[in-house]
Amino acid sequence: MASNVQVVLKSEVEHLGSFGQIVKVRRGYARNYLIPRGLAVMATRATMKQAEHEKALAEKKAQKLREEQERLAESLKGIVVMVAKEASPEGKLFGSVTAQDVAEALERKDVKVDKRKLVMPEETIKDVGSYVVEVKFAYGVRAQVKLEVKTAS
Repeated sequence: MASNVQVVLKSEVEHLGSFGQIVKVRRGYARNYLIPRGLAVMATRATMKQAEHEKALAEKKAQKLREEQERLAESLKGIVVMVAKEASPEGKLFGSVTAQDVAEALERKDVKVDKRKLVMPEETIKDVGSYVVEVKFAYGVRAQVKLEVKTAS
């Protein structure tokens, strides 16, 4: 009969647990897969204590990062970003406004945001006017930026 052993996970393991968790697994799974790949260590008093300490440090770091993200989101409130594009006399743009355009406009205002974190409106921006673009940060923090699309002179 295969017996179970306790291991302390050193990283996220799908369908098993997350960093610092103490889980029971089959001895062979621990010895042949988890431990050789550096995903876990055998659970002893010392490794459990070390895992708790590392988990506390990771939580502090995550909290600090979340606060930083919230401050950045707060600083984005009230910012109006201007993008100028070539347009027809009726206000139709020759092309469209992309996330890259918005990211570059934000960078001109000394706010560095990755274009992949921008949530553009569902309809493609092909007209002159005002729009709202959402910025998604880590930990579910979100901010909205007002986008003004003008015709280039």
